[in-house]
Amino acid sequence: MKASEKEALVHECLVKNYEKYYRMAYSYVFCEQDAMDIVQEGAYRAILKSDLLKQPEYVDTWICKIVINEALRFLKKNKLASVDMESLPEQGKEDEVEDIDLQRALEKLDNQERAIVVLRYFEEEKLENIGKTMNLNVNTVKSRLYRAMDKLKKYMETGGAEYGKLEKGV
Repeated sequence: MKASEKEALVHECLVKNYEKYYRMAYSYVFCEQDAMDIVQEGAYRAILKSDLLKQPEYVDTWICKIVINEALRFLKKNKLASVDMESLPEQGKEDEVEDIDLQRALEKLDNQERAIVVLRYFEEEKLENIGKTMNLNVNTVKSRLYRAMDKLKKYMETGGAEYGKLEKGV
């Protein structure tokens, strides 16, 4: 496949799946503007490096990995540790509380666990695709997904307040 064909394929995939990439980025930073910046930078890098795409059938997986890496790069650069409550979108009170609880619960996961949960349950990716995206064996993805969901369950069941004590075994 020619470089120009690869670039066109990457561009087509970016346009088709923009919302998916945005949601992935948002799950890391919980800020609309930052998520859009991450996707924009990821799209730029994907188009710039499109000639490095080895398996065109996995272009979406390849771009997901780029967006995740951009989100991690952004977090490292900006050292974001918590949700900016002012940046949360306006919604009904009940939805807002549930969204904040879920966002706080997701923050308790490490970056790899969060990526696996987001790809599996928010983007409905197959475990095999998640493994390819993250360079992990499918069984490793399964075990990390199980552990991450267990952490989320414990966090949500305790209302979040007691989770720190549970996590440390106190």
